[in-house]
Amino acid sequence: MIRSRRFRPLILLLMVLASSALFAQYQRKPPDFGGSYSFPSPEHPEPRSEWVRLLDVGMLVAGLALGTWLILKRRSRGGVMLLSIGALAYFGFYRKGCICPIGAIQNVTLSLTDPSYVVSLSIVVFFFLPLATALLFGRIFCGGVCPIGAIQDLVLLRPRKVPEKLDRALRWLPYLYLGLAVLFAGWGLGFKIGAWEVQAARRFLICEYDPFIGLFRISGAFHMLAIGAGFILAGMFFGRPYCRWLCPYGALLSILSRFSWKNVQITPDKELDCGLCADACPYGAIHNYRADRASCLACARCYEYCPREQVLRGAGDEFVQVKLP
Repeated sequence: MIRSRRFRPLILLLMVLASSALFAQYQRKPPDFGGSYSFPSPEHPEPRSEWVRLLDVGMLVAGLALGTWLILKRRSRGGVMLLSIGALAYFGFYRKGCICPIGAIQNVTLSLTDPSYVVSLSIVVFFFLPLATALLFGRIFCGGVCPIGAIQDLVLLRPRKVPEKLDRALRWLPYLYLGLAVLFAGWGLGFKIGAWEVQAARRFLICEYDPFIGLFRISGAFHMLAIGAGFILAGMFFGRPYCRWLCPYGALLSILSRFSWKNVQITPDKELDCGLCADACPYGAIHNYRADRASCLACARCYEYCPREQVLRGAGDEFVQVKLP
């Protein structure tokens, strides 16, 4: 029974992909961005209707509120999976990955460094609301609302552990990426060493090298589609490789979630220290049988394997005998 559950997310993901491709045939043709990402001009960063912006914000607020309830109150892995599929369908395939707090890092940075670049209130909300939620409840956005996290979580079939030292080293990459993205978005790059001078204009690195944007749009440069496919393939064996080792917004969420008011607690009343949760977590986010505030992605997967959780739900002590992958 447990083994068959592994394939349910993949089947659901395939259904979302198929329905998105069919639904796209009946949508109005989106703006022609060509084969690669086109940076928005400072004068018109968001050429879309006001009601669509409000809908996007409403979906974000609803997703974060529902995710908080499902993860911290309802403690439902199944509910989080359904929320992730909905976020992937809407923010990923329907909105084509354009409505995203990750890319908003650059818009907010540029608006702070260039007075001529004005962003809408919706961009500000998308950037700050998941951060505020992380400060209150942990990485709820990662757990059930982020389409990039969702598509990686849904394809995870045979998780493999990453050596702890390697994992710790790779977790520094998001901070490096964040620094480069802020630098290029706000100021560009320019320096001179002797007779060697380097000048680079402002660039939105996160959007330019987003490995999933081509998958969401079902179009794009071949090398970016290949990189996106590579992350999906890696995600079948290593939990959320982009989220853990590259996502710059995840770096910000990681910092704030360290000080969160409430966060994931593996057992609802007392810890058993049985180790089943640590074995079940594919993200290396459980240390000393406790969810690490900074690295926990709030996927609710550990709840499924906690015997204390199952006893309180009336499932009985036999759940301790579950064989983990």
